Amino acid sequence: MPTRRGFLQGAIALALFGASGGARSAHARAGNFALPADSRVRADLTHHVDVFIGTGGHGHTFPGATLPFGMVQLSPDTYNAAWDACSGYHASDGSIMGFSHTHLSGTGIGDMLDFLVVPRTGEVRLQPGPPDAPETGYRSRYDHADEAASPGYYRVLLKDTGIHAELTTTARAGLHRYHFPKGRPGHLLLDLCHGFQDNPSTPTRVSGAQLRIADERTVTGGRRVHQWAKGRYLFFAMRLSRPFTRAQLYSDDRPLAEDARQVDGTRLKAALHFPDADAAPLLVKVGISAVSAENALANLDAELPDFDFARVHAEATAAWEQALARVRIETGDSDTDDDSQRRIFYTGLYHALLAPTLFSDVDSRYRGMDLQVHTLPEGARNYSTYSLWDTYRALHPLLTLVQPERVPDLMQGLVRGAAECPDGVGIWPLQGVETGTMIGYHSAVVLAEAHAKGFGGIDYAAAWPLYRKRAMDDDFHGLPYYRRLGYIPSDQVDEAASRTLEYAYDDWACAHLARAAGAEDDHRALLDRSRNYRNLFNQDSGFIQPRLEDGSWATPFDPRALGHTERWHDFTESNAWQATFLNQHDLYGYMELFGGRDGFVRKLDELFSTSSELPAGAPPDIDGMVGQYAHGNEPSHHVAYLYAYAGQPWKTQAMVRRLLREQYRDARDGLAGNEDCGQMSAWFVLSALGFYPVDPVSGNYVLGSPLFRRAELDVGGGRVLRIVARRNDAQNVYVQRVRWNGEPYERSWLRHADLAAGGTLEFEMGPEPNRDFGSSPEDLPPSFV
Repeated sequence: MPTRRGFLQGAIALALFGASGGARSAHARAGNFALPADSRVRADLTHHVDVFIGTGGHGHTFPGATLPFGMVQLSPDTYNAAWDACSGYHASDGSIMGFSHTHLSGTGIGDMLDFLVVPRTGEVRLQPGPPDAPETGYRSRYDHADEAASPGYYRVLLKDTGIHAELTTTARAGLHRYHFPKGRPGHLLLDLCHGFQDNPSTPTRVSGAQLRIADERTVTGGRRVHQWAKGRYLFFAMRLSRPFTRAQLYSDDRPLAEDARQVDGTRLKAALHFPDADAAPLLVKVGISAVSAENALANLDAELPDFDFARVHAEATAAWEQALARVRIETGDSDTDDDSQRRIFYTGLYHALLAPTLFSDVDSRYRGMDLQVHTLPEGARNYSTYSLWDTYRALHPLLTLVQPERVPDLMQGLVRGAAECPDGVGIWPLQGVETGTMIGYHSAVVLAEAHAKGFGGIDYAAAWPLYRKRAMDDDFHGLPYYRRLGYIPSDQVDEAASRTLEYAYDDWACAHLARAAGAEDDHRALLDRSRNYRNLFNQDSGFIQPRLEDGSWATPFDPRALGHTERWHDFTESNAWQATFLNQHDLYGYMELFGGRDGFVRKLDELFSTSSELPAGAPPDIDGMVGQYAHGNEPSHHVAYLYAYAGQPWKTQAMVRRLLREQYRDARDGLAGNEDCGQMSAWFVLSALGFYPVDPVSGNYVLGSPLFRRAELDVGGGRVLRIVARRNDAQNVYVQRVRWNGEPYERSWLRHADLAAGGTLEFEMGPEPNRDFGSSPEDLPPSFV
């Protein structure tokens, strides 16, 4: 793994290269970079961020340049046809195809990678070539020792061509800077065929592509992509710091006439030639838009009026400094472990601020979920990339604390999208297309949470009819069975057990939306229906168990298996062990099924202590195992906090601290599972602060075991939440006492309204459990209220 700290201390407008385009020295390439004289922003918190965490293993993150919630993610693509390269990049790959402008952070499905720019010397090559033979195509080898990055900046040496590449970005535009080697002409290849592929032999499905040479410095175009998000539109506008001498357009890898300046088709490319590429760094700026190429150019001109790389980089760093400064932590002594934990924390906060992504233009136009162009109300912004099955659990609750001003736009975008989309309410919206990925319809959850927390600027009245239709009327992935039988039968619908449980939680959320709309009859009906989880609890086995349409239990039953047959999944990326603890909203009613809270605790203890063995064929998403608890996937994320509901919060404290220490590492493969658009990191950030939202719709947080000695959160409006953990260290993981604003506090939970108002939360920590704290019935977290 490359050295980071020396680089990141000075990662503003790096003057890495001399006029010749060569690297200063091998020492510089290794990562010890001097602070350049023209630095304009001091890297304070950004130097704690390691953007390479999660780029190995199954983290699926990207290391390139972007802004908080930015539309552009300008990053290298090392591969585009493998699951572990879902983000376009994986640390194990040894070559770089080029640099594209849109990337997903930590998903388990690939898409995006729009508008690949490839700087090259030598002959024009139109195919990337295979990873094991990069010399046959336009790929170039690289080493991690020649690569460095910080928030808003990325650089690498492309070894096969000797080109040094640097990247930075604004919200809607990316800025490249290429340093070509002496004495060699160069060119840029623009590949509009490039994108994520299902496999190496299946090209990215592109339709309706256009390329236009506007003048010797400007290229525009766009395409429609039919990949994961089927039929999404995206357009670009590129401007160069100096004119090219020749432009060659290609369609289906065949060159067009030398004087061709415009082409439509499906597989388009352009080569822009610079015989004097080594004369000075070549800068390339690219704006994007989902509306039109003209809007992409308007975005570019508004945000990047010049080619001042140092200024743009400094502004990107400043934007990240401002966003990260919403949370400041204080560790213990400055030893290696504290430095590592600080780096994990701020990298986690960085990852939690990447998505949802901006999806509207400077003129307030955007492409809606009906794929039509709309105009926003003045001052509003539209967003995309909602990984809701993952992010409703911790990412969106975190944003209500550290990005409260952004929440109304994020939620109102979901309301607009639900009205625009022919498929109905949001499940996993991506660039104007409903992907329909994962189960449930958890946009209801984040809207209900926003209402419970008092956020205005959201049209809840307009939302309710849309969500009522889904809950009460739609023929949607087993919902008719769910309404009729009280569960979804596993011999009729795949992943039926998980769908039943997640629909029950969506009922809980929709019940709150109904009450907000004054629909009391619907509110009561949905509250009752949200207890449908009971219909899948088998008293004999003690597990949530798949059930058939005739009412019988599906057999054979193995709580470690994904389904009752090898070819049929009853659970979504989980098994009965994990699904048995999926209940988030009716814990006290649920405990009755186990014979009371003691029986519930015994089952929880067994979850964490039983064998971690999984059956053959279990997906890699079930990872980060502690017993049959799987931290690498979201259904487990709230489970360690359930002990608090059973009056044993000290077990929550011990397990949370263990998970914080074991499941996150300061390494490229430092995440237990997919980052999932910030959810994996948001769990760490909230848990490290000392609390977690088991039931986000309730607007409450359950106390855990804070990792740091002190933290301060800017929760908006000039209010500050201070968290102090006295005597906190690796041995003192148990909460002895809590004070809130100086007064003794016995509850094991807190209201969002109190935290958002600011104040001081004090923990006193110790090496042994205080079994009295938070154990009295009146001090337990509320549930189903």
